[in-house]
Amino acid sequence: MSEVNEKKEKKGLFARLKEGMSKTRESITHAIDTLAGVYKELDDDFYDELEMILISADVGVATTEKIIDKLKEEVRARREGNPENVKGILKEIVADMMQAEPFNPQSPTVVLVVGVNGVGKTTTIGKLGCYYKEQGKNVILAAADTFRAAATEQLTIWAQRAGVPIVAHGEGADPAAVVFDAVASAKAKKADLLIIDTAGRLHNKTHLMEELKKIRRVIDRDFPEATVRVFMVLDGTTGQNGVSQARVFRDAVDVDGIILTKLDGTAKGGVVISIQEELKLPVYFIGVGEQKEDLQVFDPKDYAEAIF
Repeated sequence: MSEVNEKKEKKGLFARLKEGMSKTRESITHAIDTLAGVYKELDDDFYDELEMILISADVGVATTEKIIDKLKEEVRARREGNPENVKGILKEIVADMMQAEPFNPQSPTVVLVVGVNGVGKTTTIGKLGCYYKEQGKNVILAAADTFRAAATEQLTIWAQRAGVPIVAHGEGADPAAVVFDAVASAKAKKADLLIIDTAGRLHNKTHLMEELKKIRRVIDRDFPEATVRVFMVLDGTTGQNGVSQARVFRDAVDVDGIILTKLDGTAKGGVVISIQEELKLPVYFIGVGEQKEDLQVFDPKDYAEAIF
């Protein structure tokens, strides 16, 4: 791809990101602009009001306190006294707080995708399949969420859309058996990337985390040469509840990173900052719309630009 085309694509992706983050941007930027119009100096009352704005955007109490502390340090260091210039400093602080960690899978890699029902997990896996197929990867999808009737059908449609094979069994099948067959298929076809959908809950009394650990044992036993990554999909509209969910999964199944969906439908997009700061987990992708192009590689600078 030429440099000009790369710049056009980057600009197009940022436009989608900016549009998708509009609700969060309006909740933060409009409030800060109003604040800067009311206050003529950076006093304690200004900082208290700013703190409430960030907490309202689901940045989280602990993370907000860190941001305010860093802001005060920068204000002192720059001898800044104009409230109208705070937004630019905040943008720099937020971008610096978050780390970009692009996921470039080396062959063979298995991605185990986890998360509670309703977060957009299956759709996200389909979009991941499209993304990595377009990156030239040999991708296989596995429908191991056998307890939700529509999950396999939904993933099959995405596999067809992406032009990648899918391994699936009937409803109610043993998820570990699906993974066993998917691993065999990935090895036989020399796949670069196997992406596995998993259940967000189970219909029987089997503990969800135990089922996920069982699936992981199958992968480790039968595909030892593969790099394994566990991604958790979170619904951005749940805000701090999503952070709590991630903490539970992280402690149970060693989550490696986060994919945050539905940021276009919420003013709580500040949760991205909270996830990275409080859980120390990288955010690999964010979803800002329904189209496959709306699942974007997370870029801290673009994110900060889009919300401020």
